[in-house]
Amino acid sequence: MSPKNPGPPESGGGRQLPARLDPRAGRSGSSRSTARPARAAGEAPDAEGPAPRLSTARAATVARAVAAVLSVVLLAGSGWGWYLGQVAEATVNRTDAIPSEGNDGNGGPEAMNLLLVGNDSRANLTAEQQDALKTGGDSGINTDTMILAHIPADGSRASFVSFPRDSYVEIPGYGRDKLNAAYALGYAETPETASVTERQAGGAQLLVKTISHLTGLQIDHYAEVDLLGFFNLSSVVGGVEVNLCQAVDEPKSGAVFPAGVQTISGADALKFVRQRYELPRGDFDRIVRQQVFMAGVLRKMLSDEVMLDLGKQRELVGAASQSLTIDQGLDLFSLAEQMQSVSAGDIEFQTIPNRGTDRDEQDRSIIRLEDEDTLHTFFAELSAEPAAPAAPAAPAAPAAPKTVAPSAVTVDVYNGSGVAGVAAQAATALEAGGFAIGTTGNADSSSVATTVVRFAPGDEAMATTLAAAIPGAGKKKAEDVSSGTVQLVIGQDFNGVGKPVDPAPAAAPKPPAEEKADARTAADTDCIN
Repeated sequence: MSPKNPGPPESGGGRQLPARLDPRAGRSGSSRSTARPARAAGEAPDAEGPAPRLSTARAATVARAVAAVLSVVLLAGSGWGWYLGQVAEATVNRTDAIPSEGNDGNGGPEAMNLLLVGNDSRANLTAEQQDALKTGGDSGINTDTMILAHIPADGSRASFVSFPRDSYVEIPGYGRDKLNAAYALGYAETPETASVTERQAGGAQLLVKTISHLTGLQIDHYAEVDLLGFFNLSSVVGGVEVNLCQAVDEPKSGAVFPAGVQTISGADALKFVRQRYELPRGDFDRIVRQQVFMAGVLRKMLSDEVMLDLGKQRELVGAASQSLTIDQGLDLFSLAEQMQSVSAGDIEFQTIPNRGTDRDEQDRSIIRLEDEDTLHTFFAELSAEPAAPAAPAAPAAPAAPKTVAPSAVTVDVYNGSGVAGVAAQAATALEAGGFAIGTTGNADSSSVATTVVRFAPGDEAMATTLAAAIPGAGKKKAEDVSSGTVQLVIGQDFNGVGKPVDPAPAAAPKPPAEEKADARTAADTDCIN
């Protein structure tokens, strides 16, 4: 299929800003020209050089890409998936994004590593549109945020790793720079005589090489999504549910939201995923916003509200596929078949391991990533194929602990319970049970929490025999205990010989590992910043 290169929103491609977002809507005398036919293969571009076909919303790129790709994939795997797959294949844009060299690393013939990107160029928006959407002035063609999706061969899960735009990385052939410079450098190095589509492919290829070098993975496929598709997608599903811990009123992005659970779509969705000012962790919290929005879209698409509505499915696939640009080899229907059994709980989002913000040699703010070995290990584990479940081994019968006759055990009894007379009472009961009693007295501490049997090395059998007479008592090997004698240290949990000690209080749950602090699945609905 030949690549498509739609023009600016107001004159080409047939796609326009929704009326509620177009600042010119309703003005007298305004008009819109009809869609311009696509250029034939090899036809020269317009004299003034049309702007590259790039997405236009800063920081919304990841959310748009994942939502659009997976709307096609998940819905094409539904009941009338063959038809939806044909609709998607007929309307999606193609680009030569996968380089023939410099894209080496781990990868399998059936598993998939898919790079999802967007661009922060505003070249296709008028000044009025930029103001209405609060996107700011044109910032060139640097990619803003990128995400790597790994889908194993069996389609049992999907892992998405976000790459902050300021990640300081090695760009092949250019040295170290921010990750969001890779696309622009690749676009610029392509000869000016090349078509816009070829220059876009050059940008995509250098970005793919950079991500491959960074992760140690082979990138199999590429997808890019535009702004208008994002608006259409979030609106077609009827909005996306998000949950904010605190109310928001941030003028730079235009984000104004109450605290709590709420449904957002269209322009509000863009503001939600763009905000980074007045967030505790800046770009890192913005990445969480993007992940939460993607998760909400996925939950909506997997719900009966969408899966049982064939008309809505068709609208979603149409909106998503028309806003997509993918590489020449990506087969959307095959991907749909691979992921047809995935559920929200099987889709995990996280951020590339990093050491936080820093300054580079030019005193720019950057994000310092972990070292290359750590990153390659992280992505190797992420992309490892699920191991086949091992057959359960028959449990081995535990060996019975060795014991001796009570008469062979001499016991010294010490009271640490804080209750007077307990040692003497315990000694009397043990003696009645056949044990030999050595000495009785008070423990070194008058407040011992738990009862314990102390014994010398080699006297394990005697200690086990005594511990059996006081169910739940602990055992402790100690060098200061005389061989041939065991000690019973009575604690506050002691209830008498032959009676179980009081159970220990439940341990507090351990906090999650630090490196997984940002990991979440599409099923998570906890509040966020």
